[in-house]
Amino acid sequence: MGERHRAEPVSNIDNRLKALRVAKGLSQGDLAKSAHITRQAVSSIESSQYLPTTAVALRLAGVIGCRVEDLFSLRATGEIVIGELVGEQDRWDDNQMPLRVKVARVEDRYVIRPVTALGELLAYTVPADGLLVANDVSAKARGKAAKRARVQLLRDRRIIEQEIAIAGCDPAIFLAGEYLRRYKETATVTGWTMGSSAALEALKRREVHVAGLHIVDGKTGESNLPYLRQHLRGDDYLIVTFAAWEEGLIVRQGNPKGIRKIEDLSRSDVTLINREEGAGARHLLDQRLEKEGMRNRDVRGYNLIADSHFQVARRIAEGQADVGVGVRSASNMFGLDFIPLQQSRYDLVVPKPYLTAHPSIGNLLEAIVSRQFRTEIEALGGYDTTETGKIRQLRPE
Repeated sequence: MGERHRAEPVSNIDNRLKALRVAKGLSQGDLAKSAHITRQAVSSIESSQYLPTTAVALRLAGVIGCRVEDLFSLRATGEIVIGELVGEQDRWDDNQMPLRVKVARVEDRYVIRPVTALGELLAYTVPADGLLVANDVSAKARGKAAKRARVQLLRDRRIIEQEIAIAGCDPAIFLAGEYLRRYKETATVTGWTMGSSAALEALKRREVHVAGLHIVDGKTGESNLPYLRQHLRGDDYLIVTFAAWEEGLIVRQGNPKGIRKIEDLSRSDVTLINREEGAGARHLLDQRLEKEGMRNRDVRGYNLIADSHFQVARRIAEGQADVGVGVRSASNMFGLDFIPLQQSRYDLVVPKPYLTAHPSIGNLLEAIVSRQFRTEIEALGGYDTTETGKIRQLRPE
């Protein structure tokens, strides 16, 4: 069998079972009885004589009240990998402290992004895959967008290579990642927040495995496919519906400015917070402004930019703006009011070869069609999972 299928040696596992058992005030006998195994088995596991099966590890974690990875985790190997640094590379140089990064194996190369690009909150909750220890400015000097960089891994490389890098703007993708872990314990999702067109371009540059987008064609009213047919060459892509969601105007709680329709955005007492060019929400706004015969300069705050649906809602909740175009779930998160404009479909775009080369992607697609996942994201508000998992034809037959 190949390297990926070899059993993990006990010597490469950090075992914290005894420490957490003692902290919980349990004897070996207590733990064994509750986990339905023998005391001798507990003793052998604690002394690292053998590794428990997945079922036993789950029972042990359940008794102690923690996650399996709190009990057992792979030791950092310190292995060095070389890849392409994308994102905020100009904000780091060799004289600074090591930079925390995420590493994705995309086709035949590693793609490296600073953890800080995940945002202010996730940067402190998503563990790094490694530390950027050196880079090569020669690539930049040749005018290339990415730089070669060296990363000292903090996690086992084989585990890192199971991660799925997804570009898009639906925050529910992180929830999908947690459901993926139920299918494959070591696989995770890293979601890079960016607008629809930027996500697709990142996929075309082979910086991510999956791109998510929601762009409604102004002429046909069809979601995504007209845009994809215009911007993707060939047919070697799988288009899978993640969910449909409501898009509309997010306004302050109680709607104190009495904003009801797009025309109200031209009022002098109304300040908009906008999304970046290429975002699905920006696309919707521009369509509606054109339909009403309004110009960008007629809207106060048109050039005030937020880089996610949540940031739009947060800026409105903090009183920095009166209105923005976004999704209902973001409005609900911050207790704001919502005026629906349309329902659009959020689709995932995956190069077909990745389904074979990266089996975790197939597990993710299975996770999102599960009844439990669909029920949970519908509870967020504004989501319709009726067509979740449906495959779309990129080219008309």
